[in-house]
Amino acid sequence: MTTRRIQSFEFNDSAATPLAIKESIVETLSRGLEWGGILTSVAKPFAAFTKAAKVHEVLDLCSGAGRPVRILARAMRQNGSAVPRFLLTDMMPHPDAWNALQLEMPETIEFVPTAVDATAVGAALSAQRARLIINALHHFPPETASALLADAVRNKAPIFIAECFERGYHNFLPLMPPLFLAHLANPLLAPRHKLSKAVLTWLTPIIAIAGLWDGFVSSMRVYSEAELRGMVAGFGADFEWTYGTFGFGFGGKGYYFHGMPKQD
Repeated sequence: MTTRRIQSFEFNDSAATPLAIKESIVETLSRGLEWGGILTSVAKPFAAFTKAAKVHEVLDLCSGAGRPVRILARAMRQNGSAVPRFLLTDMMPHPDAWNALQLEMPETIEFVPTAVDATAVGAALSAQRARLIINALHHFPPETASALLADAVRNKAPIFIAECFERGYHNFLPLMPPLFLAHLANPLLAPRHKLSKAVLTWLTPIIAIAGLWDGFVSSMRVYSEAELRGMVAGFGADFEWTYGTFGFGFGGKGYYFHGMPKQD
């Protein structure tokens, strides 16, 4: 039986949260996903998706610090899969972090430095690109998540969604070991505000508490397969929708959900 979804707040979503705390949460999550190999197993279904969709470019929505794309690209390359070119976007862009990733992977990553609304992507960004959203759909209430999916369908853009856990009170726990290490190391590795992040991380429990809360709430905000299929039922008849799961260390299980236009 699926636990009821709760649309509660996350510190990372709140405009009232100090920037150093918000950045620390994003940086810790991004680095923890990489260190824990959390998204490595989703690379194969994503590669199959891009191959079936016949696309060579992917519009990454809600990119955050950009590391999920970096993980995907590296894992695809290791698997011998063709790596598409990713265009990073977000309503709250991280151009400094994205620029560093672009310098590291110039043939794979580019970015839009201005805000991009995932529910109303312009035609220029949509053209010839599939869409990707990793660990972010749960941030949106149902009407906004539905609008994001509807915009992809309206533009005939294949879309791939991945979350690191299915909904449940305990499903965030497998991410804790790598996230704990990333939390402790973040003040040393953060690109800016190192001193304030060091104080908030090492001398107070503020960032740890905020991060734990956001992790728990995220695990309760994730959409179920039935909810995702219910969202697209009214407008997605011309798309083929697929749901699957992937595993990672410490018994973790995430899911992916993708849609692409049906072939005539």
